Amino acid sequence: MFESKYSGPDDQLAGDSRTLDGEVLWPAPTAEHPIDARIALPGSKSLVNRELVLAALASEPSRIRRPLHSRDSQNMIDALRALGAEITEVEGSGQYGPDLEIVPGELIGSTTVECGLAGTVMRFVPPVAALALGPTTFDADDAARGRPMAPVLSGLRDLGVDIDPSATALPFTLHGTGAVTGGELTIDASGSSQFVSALLLSAARFDEGLVLRHSGEHLPSTPHIVMTIAALRGRGVNAASPERGLWTVEPGPISGRDVTIEPDLSNAAPFLAAAIVSGGRVTIEDWPEETTQVGADLARLLPEFGARVERFSDGSLTVSAGDAIHAVDMDLSHGGELAPTLIALAAFADGPSRFRGIGHIRNHETDRLAAIAAELTGLGGDVTEHDDGVTVRPRPLHGGVWRSYHDHRTATAGALVGLAVPGVEIVDIATTAKTLPQFPELWQSLISPRREGAILS
Repeated sequence: MFESKYSGPDDQLAGDSRTLDGEVLWPAPTAEHPIDARIALPGSKSLVNRELVLAALASEPSRIRRPLHSRDSQNMIDALRALGAEITEVEGSGQYGPDLEIVPGELIGSTTVECGLAGTVMRFVPPVAALALGPTTFDADDAARGRPMAPVLSGLRDLGVDIDPSATALPFTLHGTGAVTGGELTIDASGSSQFVSALLLSAARFDEGLVLRHSGEHLPSTPHIVMTIAALRGRGVNAASPERGLWTVEPGPISGRDVTIEPDLSNAAPFLAAAIVSGGRVTIEDWPEETTQVGADLARLLPEFGARVERFSDGSLTVSAGDAIHAVDMDLSHGGELAPTLIALAAFADGPSRFRGIGHIRNHETDRLAAIAAELTGLGGDVTEHDDGVTVRPRPLHGGVWRSYHDHRTATAGALVGLAVPGVEIVDIATTAKTLPQFPELWQSLISPRREGAILS
């Protein structure tokens, strides 16, 4: 679709991978023809990690069906096991691995939690550890040690939890006493909705529950908080949001639950965008009718780029390319995790695009705005950073190295660019194992000849 518009090496670097400064370079496959693919994706990381926390705090066992098996989910499993939960893999009900059975146990500290790069682990687990008896030390990969933690830590301190007052990020040690009083609390969650979810998830186990207020001007990614409230209610907890920036959780038991995890709709973003970039179509299996996932916004966002979105009676969703990729002016404050994909897509549009409301994604595994801007610019693009987003002006792109910065969404954005630009090599594509270990194989299969009725998996 873009052969005449973009310049670059003739070869697609389809041979053996090279290395750069010790890092493996993955040659991103390039689509020579419009893609026509049907994909079944594994479960949502956001949902499975919430359900794992609630299952560990519940009053009876739970079963999680079709969970995501990734580095983030394994970090969460390891953390909850260390605090006393019994989590066992059992015969699976899906194609992506075993289900999980969780038997809650007495919460005991005197352990260390390794968070890896998982924001949900470093933020959701400290309130659980506050309910345990004994000290728990939290640490993470070097790339995650600077991620913001202050609202969670200061919030727990205000609730009477013993944490070093100088600690604002990892590593830190929390001294649990087996109980948290709870009550009223105010935090500034402008940097991440995870600060709110972290405190809400454990709040039913606080003696007085929790009345939580947000004091900042901005509140990013509110659908993730809606997801947390829904997960709590699904386990019989009286949780509500009476007004914007205010949440209440009443004290009481958390029920066990047999729950099936939806496909990860945010992980669907690069695959659906691949349909648009290649001039083809991609179908995602088992797209839920109703969901709290941010990725559901793709069904209304992608048509702004000129794509066609269709829902079918078998539960699938198909995105087909339009005649052109249109420029957009888009507020992504509710769905910042979709931004890397959509920014990369805008590099192929018919005019300049502006993305707003995503200043908070500077505090993820990397500064995602700076990372995407730097990598697109390095391949010949024209990107201007703003405090709350970026402007993308399409330019002819060429092949080259695309750095991932240990960030899975930066890596998949590079793969999307490589679909239309020959010669793009991704540094450390393995970082996609954080939320989608099968990404390289699924992505390669996009450009393989399609067998009628086949599902890429």
